[in-house]
Amino acid sequence: MDLLVNIITVLFLTMEATEGPIYLILNLLTLIGMMGIFRKCGLKPWHALIPCLREEKLGEAVGMEQEGRIAAMIHGAVLICREASLVFRYFSGTGTGLVPELLEVVNLFVLVLEFVYMIKLHLGLCEVFDRKKSWILLWIFMESIPAVMWGWLKEFQPLWTVSEMKNDAASFFSGSKAAVLDQGLTVNLEERTATEFFKKKYLLRDIHMYIKPGHMVLLLGGSGAGKTTYLNAVNGYEKAKAEVVLNGRNMYKEYKDMQYDIGFVPQQDLMRGSDSVFRTLMDAATLRLPSSFTRAEREARVNEVMEIFGLTPVKDNLVVKLSGGQRKRLSIAMEFISNPTLFILDEPDSGLDGVMARELFQQLRRIADQGKIIIVITHTPDRVIDLFDDVIVLAKDANRTGRLAWFGPIEEARTFFGKQKMEEIVKSVNRQEEGGEGRADEFIMKYAEVQHV
Repeated sequence: MDLLVNIITVLFLTMEATEGPIYLILNLLTLIGMMGIFRKCGLKPWHALIPCLREEKLGEAVGMEQEGRIAAMIHGAVLICREASLVFRYFSGTGTGLVPELLEVVNLFVLVLEFVYMIKLHLGLCEVFDRKKSWILLWIFMESIPAVMWGWLKEFQPLWTVSEMKNDAASFFSGSKAAVLDQGLTVNLEERTATEFFKKKYLLRDIHMYIKPGHMVLLLGGSGAGKTTYLNAVNGYEKAKAEVVLNGRNMYKEYKDMQYDIGFVPQQDLMRGSDSVFRTLMDAATLRLPSSFTRAEREARVNEVMEIFGLTPVKDNLVVKLSGGQRKRLSIAMEFISNPTLFILDEPDSGLDGVMARELFQQLRRIADQGKIIIVITHTPDRVIDLFDDVIVLAKDANRTGRLAWFGPIEEARTFFGKQKMEEIVKSVNRQEEGGEGRADEFIMKYAEVQHV
C-alpha cells in the first residue's frame, strides 16, 4: 500500500508535463488498462483503442448504453473542436481573434459535458467491479493507475460480463400469449422499437395481458420503464409490433373506425381558456360523435356528460376560471363524450390534493363499474389503491427495455413482490442508481415462470 501511495505521489508531481513523454506514457498505460478491462467484461480489447467507440463500449460494459453513446458523441465533438482550432491557427498564423475564442468556449463546454458523463460511466465501472465509489477520485485524477490495476491484476474481476448481463431477463421471453376473447382488452406486444444514434433500441418487449370489462387497472413503473410508450401502443397512437384487440376488434387493423372507442386523457390538457365549459364540450362532441348526430343530439350528450362529471353548475364558466379539479374533470369529460369502451388516463390527479384526487378516482371507479376498462398512471397510487382491481408493473431489464414484471390483482401483487405499498413495489424494480433495489430482472423472470405454472 505504501508503494502504491509513493507511485501516485510521483505521478502527480509529473502531471504538469502534459505535453511531454510522461503524458504519452500515461495515455498508453490507460489504453492498455482499458483493453484489459474490456477483455474481462467480455468485449473486444481493440475497441478500447478507437476514440468514441471506446466510450460507447464502456457504456455497454456497465449497462449504461445510452450514456455511453452520448459520451461517445461528446468525445467526438471535443476532437472536432480541437482539430478546428489547429486548422484555424495553421491558416491564420495566429491564435487570437473571435473565432479562436469561440472555439475555446465551445471546447470548454463539451469538455465539461464529457467530464460529467465519464464520471457516470466510471461509477458504473465501480459497481461492475464491486469497488467503493471513492475509486472515482483516482479515475478522475490519474486514470492510468486504476485502468491498469483493474485491467490486468487478477484480484480485480467484474461481477458479470456483457454476455451474462444480456443472457438473463434481458433476453428471456415468456413464450406465452394472452387469449383473444370477444369481450375485454387483449394486448400481445412483441416489441416496440425506435432508432437512437443510428442504432435500433428496444423500448418495450414481451408484454402480454388480458383485461376484463369493468376493471380499473393501475399502471406502475419507474421513470423510463415505458409506461407512456405502452399506453400509446395500446391506443394505436404509436403502433408497435403487437396485436391489440378490444371487444373482438383489432385496434391496428380498424384504427380509423375504433379511434373514438378509446378515450385518452394526457397529463396536460389542451383546452382553450377563453371558451366556456359548454362550448368546450360541444366542440369535443362535434369532433368525436358521428356526423349523423344532430345538434340537438350533441347537446343532449353534452348535458348528460356534464351531469355525470358534476360540471352542470359551471357550464357557462370560462375554462380559465375553473379550479384544478374542475379542469381535470372537464378534460376527462371531453374524452367521455364518445362513450369509449377503453379509457386511458396519464396522471389525472397531477396537481390535485388528496380529497380532490380521491373524488376524481371515485368517479372513474363508477365509470368502470358500467363495464368500461380504465387504465391509469398515477405517481401517488397508495391513496386510492382500494379503488383498483388490477395492477400492471413495468420494469427496465438489464438492457433498459421495458418489460412486464407483473399483471394481476392488487393483493396478489403484494404477495408476489413482498411489499404492501405500491410505491414500495416500484422501488423494488427501480435501478439502484435511481434509489431502487435493482431487482427488475428477478421479478421479470419470476413473473414469466408464474405464467407457465
